[in-house]
Amino acid sequence: MDSPAIEAAMAFIAKNKVIISSVVGSVLGFVILRRHLAGGVCVSKKRLDGKTVIITGCNTGIGLETAKELSARGARVIMACRDLDRATKACDIVKKFSGNTDISVQRLDLASLDSVRKFAERMNEKEERIDILINNAGVMMCPKWNSEDGYEMQFAVNHLGHFLLTNLLLDRIKKSSPSRIVNVSSTAHYRGKINFDDINSEKDYSPMAAYAQSKLANVLFTKELSERLQGTGVTTNTLHPGVINTELVRHIENRISPMLFLLFRPLSIFLKTPVQGAQTTLHCALDERLDDISGKYFSDCEEKQPSQEALNMEDAKRLWQVSEEMVANAGK
Repeated sequence: MDSPAIEAAMAFIAKNKVIISSVVGSVLGFVILRRHLAGGVCVSKKRLDGKTVIITGCNTGIGLETAKELSARGARVIMACRDLDRATKACDIVKKFSGNTDISVQRLDLASLDSVRKFAERMNEKEERIDILINNAGVMMCPKWNSEDGYEMQFAVNHLGHFLLTNLLLDRIKKSSPSRIVNVSSTAHYRGKINFDDINSEKDYSPMAAYAQSKLANVLFTKELSERLQGTGVTTNTLHPGVINTELVRHIENRISPMLFLLFRPLSIFLKTPVQGAQTTLHCALDERLDDISGKYFSDCEEKQPSQEALNMEDAKRLWQVSEEMVANAGK
């Protein structure tokens, strides 16, 4: 660059140094904030050759990213999804990413306890081992819907379906020990309360309250399950994946005004990506330091204190009993 050009550039910088400093500062601030919001990273290098992993709801979002990573580590991955067309396309993505062709797509509709039973029957018949079960699928703040069995949809999918699935696969998981069960919950559980007098939200339905109840149920289920698994070689932990830019929020977008939606979308750049959101799930599924850790709650790849409601073991035991009764009475 010739001297006049350099001088012109220096003059421009001198004249606009305040603006330039503000822009540079804003960019650096955004990068630092974005990295902070991304949370922890799974550091385990563990291979999973010869291991079998079942992941529910993994045709998109953090479930898909989890399937990709575990497949890349050599695992046989069973993608348990409601929509087989989308799951088959997701399976192709996993195979291409990992180079591992040992991927199976199986239909599982967690809103149907009959579908859960049929899926578990197939797994127990065909799979010699289940080393890791990741209960990932979920719905969030949907309208007042009922499941096939007549239960409030969020409680049915997020808790009851996974409760039944886990129990039906438990013998196979125990035989594969040391093995792990990972339950994806949410920080929303801090606002949750198990309304045993109206657990099906028939008297009063709030999308947020029902979602928070279902996520608290995930943590209480993990606590009680951990107690029941002592001495078996099976551990179970639960986690908050972070606030993630996935299609899970589609019902929120459908419920807010167009103006609020326009304001919401730009904020999505501050949300975790699905890859970042999958890190705590991977941490709970893989990290060697958790070999003997069970019944805990994690966020950003670190153990965190759950809500006081989530530490109530009397509620955990009562929820287990109520859940047993609900899945037993389904269809009657």
